[in-house]
Amino acid sequence: MSPTVLVCLAHGSEEIEAVTAIDLLTRAEIPVTTASTADNGELVLTCSRGVKIVADTQLVKIIEQDFDAIVLPGGLKGAEAFRDNPLIIEKIRQSHHQGNIIAAICAVPAIVLEHHNLFPIGNMTGYPALQSKIASHKRVDSRVYYDERVKLLTSQGPATAIDFSLKLIELLVGKKKAAEVAAQLVPPPGIYNYAN
Repeated sequence: MSPTVLVCLAHGSEEIEAVTAIDLLTRAEIPVTTASTADNGELVLTCSRGVKIVADTQLVKIIEQDFDAIVLPGGLKGAEAFRDNPLIIEKIRQSHHQGNIIAAICAVPAIVLEHHNLFPIGNMTGYPALQSKIASHKRVDSRVYYDERVKLLTSQGPATAIDFSLKLIELLVGKKKAAEVAAQLVPPPGIYNYAN
């Protein structure tokens, strides 16, 4: 059975990070569900640069559904919306306790995960300007970082979204599939292409 991924979206989410994860996971033939976390149930979400994304469903409608990974795109306003939404915080907690992967990028590690102390022993990276909000003993300066002890995948920002998504593909379905997807992208030097 193929792993499944939930991508949470809010008004103010960073569109490059959201769409890159959705696109690359889909290329890897991993079923993706996008869920709106908007309080009023809106499915059309206005992202950080004004791009509109239509979510598949409302988070509240699938809150009991199990996913192998949850992706949390950044964007400061989007991260703050996640931080202030008890439903998404509970979904992250439940999924983590079930042993699933939590994948957070950009502002989310500092603004959401660290704010709520969701990973007391999880090391993480995040948007460089917000690194100071992550406890110094947990802070990692890396484009992408996976703490296998707690199944936490984190990354720094829009330009690391490809690295982040390829790593998630590797974790879910293996290095070979990550290499196949990377080959389609013509990644720039510095992005690990999983070919070796």
